[in-house]
Amino acid sequence: MRQQLERHRADPTCASCHKRMDPLGFGLENFDGIGAWRTADGTVPIDASGTLPDGRSFTGPKELRTVLLSERDAFTRAITGKLMTYALGRGLERSDRRDVAQMAKTIAANRYRFSSVVLQIVNSPAFQMRRAEPKPAPAPATSPADTRTAEHPAPERAPQGTLSQEPGR
Repeated sequence: MRQQLERHRADPTCASCHKRMDPLGFGLENFDGIGAWRTADGTVPIDASGTLPDGRSFTGPKELRTVLLSERDAFTRAITGKLMTYALGRGLERSDRRDVAQMAKTIAANRYRFSSVVLQIVNSPAFQMRRAEPKPAPAPATSPADTRTAEHPAPERAPQGTLSQEPGR
């Protein structure tokens, strides 16, 4: 896996993001797709070491956790902002960023519980007052027998009280 990502990072356009993302992923590599612990990927031993963009290094998820806990407030603001973006279905605006900073303080006061993150987001003014995308108007219902189109309009009807010139009428 690491070798594939190194080849991918050789592309400068990809490298700018992967430089920040990959170390976190490497630190969690011992967990498989459903969260089960593993020490190898097939026959290849897991290398769960990484170096963050600020130069701090770690080996494995326990050390990564220690690094993240040392930046608890920054981590809380980041995860709250990302979840808020998802919940709103749009990017954060200036006023949202102020709200996220305040939410992070409340989350810290609630001992950094994830349930506090969720409650802060759903109770935020931005979430409570978000606008849903307008739904397109439904197409007018037509009966199965109504096959009129612009090329084949409905036949003209004779005024009431007169005889129709259509055969069989």
